[in-house]
Order: sequence, then structure tokens, then C-alpha cells
Amino acid sequence: MPSLPVLANNGAMRQFVGAYDVTSKLSGHVFDVRFSHIWNAIATRHSDTIDAKFNVDGIGRIVGLAHPAFVAFREKTGRDLTDREASFLAAEYLKQRLEEDDERPLYDVTAEEVTRLINQIGIK
Repeated sequence: MPSLPVLANNGAMRQFVGAYDVTSKLSGHVFDVRFSHIWNAIATRHSDTIDAKFNVDGIGRIVGLAHPAFVAFREKTGRDLTDREASFLAAEYLKQRLEEDDERPLYDVTAEEVTRLINQIGIK
């Protein structure tokens, strides 16, 4: 069986996702977004999520990706999502929220939304 491409965890974690700008469709504000790191939130905030921290206009924001979607992905594909792939999922979700001018300290992303993002990005 041929192996599928994987976004490997190469380099420093802070470099997994490059800095990017997001323009709000509502206000026209341009958000400056910088990825910081990703961690397992099950232990740190007692949440069944994988959390990604971003700085948006210099203010920390957390995107919590529902862990059951990671389990479902493993069952479907036979492999785990890498931290880098999870970082891309969180970055895409944050981009979509900021385009709608939805800025908050914590975004809890449902398993269904994580699965939608996996499919949208094309992770296999």
C-alpha cells in the first residue's frame, strides 16, 4: 500500500504555520496572526481538545480542536494527524472566524468542524 503525504513535524513548532493576515469581510480590519504553539489540553485545561495558540494583533487566542475528530481520523486512515497538520487546521478555522469579525479568547471547534476542515484542506 503506498504511503500518503504527511505534513511532517519538521523545524521549530513556532514555524509550523507562518505569519499571515486576515481581512474581515465585515469591517475591513486586517488582523495580524502569528502561530505560537500547540498542546494537548486534556491535562492543562481538562478539555478533550488539542489546543493551538495564536497571537492575533498581539493578543493570545486559543483554538481548541475536538480530540474525538483525531480519533476518528486515525480509525479512518490508520495514522495520526501530525502536530503540524493540527496547526494548519487551527489556522484555517481561525482565519474563517476572523473573516467574519468573530474575535474571542477561546474557540472550541467541534469534531464535525474539525472533520470538515480536514476534508477542506485535503489531509488524507
